[in-house]
Amino acid sequence: MAQPFLFTLIDKAVYDYNLIESGDRILVGASGGKDSTALIEYFANRKLRPSENFDFTALHVQSEFGGPIPENIKASFEKWKVDFKKIEIDIQGRLKSGKKMNCYWCSTQRRKELMDYAIKNGYNKIALGHHLDDVLETLLMNVLEKSELSTMVPKLDYKKYPVTIIRPMTYCCTDTIVEHAKLNGYFGWTCTCNFQDNSARKDARKKLEVLTDGDKIKKEHFFKALKNINKEYLP
Repeated sequence: MAQPFLFTLIDKAVYDYNLIESGDRILVGASGGKDSTALIEYFANRKLRPSENFDFTALHVQSEFGGPIPENIKASFEKWKVDFKKIEIDIQGRLKSGKKMNCYWCSTQRRKELMDYAIKNGYNKIALGHHLDDVLETLLMNVLEKSELSTMVPKLDYKKYPVTIIRPMTYCCTDTIVEHAKLNGYFGWTCTCNFQDNSARKDARKKLEVLTDGDKIKKEHFFKALKNINKEYLP
């Protein structure tokens, strides 16, 4: 039986960027949303291949925002035989005096917990569910807001920490993930936090849709352009 198209795209990214290696211990961020759930499903399926030699754990960082992972998602983890862990943190309690709660602060605190857990428990890689649209939106944000040509990369080796960040869904656009999640019964849950002040990314998302007409092929071309730089025709 042929594997889902989404998994084929992830396989390609894993191969192109050497994201999964023999002996890896990978910590996967589990938000409960479609992106991280699809990534965890992929890891669970890949583990069934006779040639694979890696271990992974799905970690949910739960705070006072967003609520716990839905029961149907946890049931899927059990069905897929996923090693699932949960830790709880007080995100707003860490906020410095005079600072406003926002999505960026929340995400950085969750990332910090993933990093600390990985280092403490001997994981050498952290897998995140960022996809093609995330990569291109970040590119637009950095260009327009920071005058910097940069974005999320598929594989990031930290110099100060013994952990590598991998993004196996780099080639997957959000429409493909939505289609897969609907087909497999876990589409619909999202963060319901009252502090969703992330206007820069929302604006970038709108700009990306206008720029590409929402077309998957154009988004792929946009991404490939980042690896096809003609410096002779740049200032």
